[in-house]
Amino acid sequence: MVSLFEILHEDADLLVLRKPAGLVCHPTKGDEYSSLVSRVRIHLGFEPHMIHRLDRETGGVMVFAKTDEAGADLRALWAAGLVSKEYVALVRGRMPEGDGFIDAPLGREVSSAVAIKDCVRADGVSARTRWRCERHFDRRDGAYSRVRVWLDTGRKHQIRIHLAHLGHPIVGDKLYGGDERIYLDFVGGHLSDAQRGFLQVPFHALHAERLWFPWKGLELGFDAGPESWFVDFAAGREVPWFEDPFAPPPGSRGSRSAGAGAVVPGSDAQEG
Repeated sequence: MVSLFEILHEDADLLVLRKPAGLVCHPTKGDEYSSLVSRVRIHLGFEPHMIHRLDRETGGVMVFAKTDEAGADLRALWAAGLVSKEYVALVRGRMPEGDGFIDAPLGREVSSAVAIKDCVRADGVSARTRWRCERHFDRRDGAYSRVRVWLDTGRKHQIRIHLAHLGHPIVGDKLYGGDERIYLDFVGGHLSDAQRGFLQVPFHALHAERLWFPWKGLELGFDAGPESWFVDFAAGREVPWFEDPFAPPPGSRGSRSAGAGAVVPGSDAQEG
């Protein structure tokens, strides 16, 4: 029996769950367990309303609506900016202590071989991220920071791009960690031992830990702590490399466009 997901809350309107890192949100060409929405469909027995999304490698809290009315109400809350989303990330280097923000527009990275890669650019769409450096920690290979992050906008790859733009890329980020060839080799299914050593962890260390919103006269809040590999890395412990249990087979992770040879992965263009 396949474990579908961990349920954080369920009632007549809502299903709140912990999305595991590595599982895509959208339906894929794989089996019925190969995406989060298909697993929710199995659990409910009918088509759910997926209100928001997370990157494939980002784990954490996600909310689904079980009825059309609840779906419309939740989408209205998201559109009005009444939903608070809090993430935790592990980044390279020592970020300044205290609080800060980055207000930098995002748009297509036209020089990249990866079609879905974005960057900070003056003519992009507005994007604002608030952050707080919670602490620094050292490992044998250098210094790192644990950072808490809040989204004021929900652009594609926003947190990952903004933190990398500040000079502190997220640990394990294959696309924005400094060498996009790692992402290309991942898509091709042939990461080298050296690349795994650089990444240090199989997934990027970004986790959607908390989410809360007003609902029927109350304020609902949901929490889901990071996975064990994330906790171990932040504690300075070694994290043995493990294979992604949700990874699609090599060759099905992306396709090449007929244009500039850009890699277009299946479902890696989500919020966060």
